[in-house]
Amino acid sequence: MSRLDSMIRRLQAQRAALNDAASRIADRDGVALEFGLGNGRTYDHLREVLDGREIYVFDRQIAAHPDCIPPDDRLYLGDLFDTLPRAVAELGGRAVLAHLDIGTGDREESQALARRAAPLVAELLATGGVVVSDQPLDGQPCFSPLPVPAGVKPGRIYLYERV
Repeated sequence: MSRLDSMIRRLQAQRAALNDAASRIADRDGVALEFGLGNGRTYDHLREVLDGREIYVFDRQIAAHPDCIPPDDRLYLGDLFDTLPRAVAELGGRAVLAHLDIGTGDREESQALARRAAPLVAELLATGGVVVSDQPLDGQPCFSPLPVPAGVKPGRIYLYERV
């Protein structure tokens, strides 16, 4: 499979998982979290499918399209492990959806990053909150796996519920 085809499948899986997660939390109060703003595509999609819901964004630096930059009061800018404790103090337990797109391109490094961040992300989520992750969070006692949407190849994207 070409890298282009792989990227297209990854983006399709990501969109399907985000849409699935949005439908799961539609009747719940709470905020959403976007970890890894990048160029802002998924943040922009979340704004559409979570119309009116507050979305807080975490990233090391801003590199997004100007139309896809969150307001300053919803942006945690800097190293994830510097911003997460502050976010826990400010938002702890209020999130019903978290999208983790924190892969670095190095599989082992990305999985280690996700394992390290998972307990703090869990502190931000309400019980029953949904996580869409580009990395597996298996073995984390605070998360229970959810099935991926139909048509998404297992292992391409991961869904979890905060227990």
